[in-house]
Amino acid sequence: MEGLIFDGSVVGRMGRVLVVDDEAAVRKPIRLCLIREGYEVVEAEDGEQAIRAIREGDNALVVDTILCDLRMPKIDGVDAIHYFRQHYPCVPIVVLTGYPDVQLATSLFELGIKDYLLKPVTRENLMQVLRRSVEQHVILDNQFVA
Repeated sequence: MEGLIFDGSVVGRMGRVLVVDDEAAVRKPIRLCLIREGYEVVEAEDGEQAIRAIREGDNALVVDTILCDLRMPKIDGVDAIHYFRQHYPCVPIVVLTGYPDVQLATSLFELGIKDYLLKPVTRENLMQVLRRSVEQHVILDNQFVA
């Protein structure tokens, strides 16, 4: 899939994180940090690509957490989050954005996001939030809504 990076080379999987951000300079250090910690990483440049990635093939891509930017081309983070909540209600979502917006954050928490982080975020804070999010993910029989 063009523009999509999947690194599934980690043995002893800690979890799989879908990183959605239109800036490669943001995705790369997050990917490297997650891989170093033992996570598998799937990257998407925008919401459209993330939705395509999670729906690819006969079975939906199983991810343990989605880390999603908000302001992106094509399908923005808010629309992507609405899609993920509707179709994958048990997959935790963490927002990472450079634009603080209290009203938007409140509405996203009402949709069920796990956390709302502001760029720049420290490596320690990001990893703590993602670890907690992955640990809280429980795969249920009804996780995927048709």
